Amino acid sequence: MKLAFSTLGVPGMPVADVVRLAAGHGYQGVELRAHPEEPVHPGLTAAERAAVVEEFRDGGVEILTVAGYVRAAAEGDDAPVLEELAGLVDLAHDLGAQNVRVFPGGGGQDPAAADATAARRLAAAAPHAADKGVRILLETHDSHRAGADVARVVGTVGHGQIGALWDIMHTWLAGEEPAASHAVLAPHLGYVQVKDIASAEDTGPLALGAGVLPLGACLDTLDPDSWVCWEYEKRWHPQAAELPGLLDAGREHLLRLGAAGR
Repeated sequence: MKLAFSTLGVPGMPVADVVRLAAGHGYQGVELRAHPEEPVHPGLTAAERAAVVEEFRDGGVEILTVAGYVRAAAEGDDAPVLEELAGLVDLAHDLGAQNVRVFPGGGGQDPAAADATAARRLAAAAPHAADKGVRILLETHDSHRAGADVARVVGTVGHGQIGALWDIMHTWLAGEEPAASHAVLAPHLGYVQVKDIASAEDTGPLALGAGVLPLGACLDTLDPDSWVCWEYEKRWHPQAAELPGLLDAGREHLLRLGAAGR
């Protein structure tokens, strides 16, 4: 198992500090939140991008994903969505990241209409992603919370550069068992986001193993060389404990669960 954490857990932290944090706590990769309030975003110059690459290379840490905020199924014109997505793909390519994360964002639309919009846009973005060697991953989230929902869209696209990102909190909130989520997502799966929460009503971030999410059952479904990323949503829950102090115990918990599953 290869472990990463999301910079959502350390909002605004400088890149050099993120790299040191990952390397110092035994995480092989980082999921970079790509937003203007963060150090890494599509507005970076070529020189700034090169400096980010150098920091990660020198620290021996991989940039797993550029986590953007494109909403593939959102209502409106395709052009702005595709332009934003192309910018994220270019950023991922320049940083040497494997993936770009996108959300469904279908809102209250008819599910079939939301599916069609997302599939059309992802299909349109796929050739550029292929040219850049980047995979676009649709996350189990919001309007497409279950694995079956995301698999339906990604399967419709049918392109190798369009895959799925499994956020286990959302599939659990959708009432989907981990084995069922994995069964539908496996043909498209990029990697898994893990986290822990107190309940369906209280989704503030907890230390891994301190909550109710079925982490072991999820990890049991994965291949031993899979990427697993801890998404600790400190940015949205400022009262939560600081992530750096939890990283060692979180890594050990995930490795222990992974070993138990084998």
